[in-house]
Amino acid sequence: MSALPFEARRRIVCLAAVWLCIIVASSCAVPASSPVRISQVTHLGDTRRQASVRLVVEGLDAELAASSDRALSRYQRAIQVDPGNPFAYLALARYYVSVDDPTRALEHLDRAQSLVDPSGSFPPRISPHLLGLRGSALEELGRDAEAEQLLGQARRLAPSVWGDGRLDADELR
Repeated sequence: MSALPFEARRRIVCLAAVWLCIIVASSCAVPASSPVRISQVTHLGDTRRQASVRLVVEGLDAELAASSDRALSRYQRAIQVDPGNPFAYLALARYYVSVDDPTRALEHLDRAQSLVDPSGSFPPRISPHLLGLRGSALEELGRDAEAEQLLGQARRLAPSVWGDGRLDADELR
């Protein structure tokens, strides 16, 4: 690890700390079946991450107020502030599913998933969103068999959110 530049080591440590906090918080404050809500993680990470997550929450609020242009600009700004924020990519993926742009949604889901855990596994509280959004995007692309499998997994993991087969801005907020 010492061969990595200082900034890379610092980011790895920060990401690990954020996910440890999410896992600990999820086991203490929220039932295990409740998927993560972005507003629950605004205090985690360094100041850049916190500012970026607050922008994501502003974007979700804008979507709830039917201001999709403002929402998109908030998500894009969140990525400018912290390109390593998986929640910004998750929110963008949800946004693109909602505006019927599954190709962009899948691109952002891939990025979110790679930021959550490069080894391919991720915290259980984010799993339903990643699976469900991927299923929704694949469904829009006509890949129904794959989509139903993923949406079924999301429903089993978080029936209160994914029972209707979609993730609304207020459910992610």
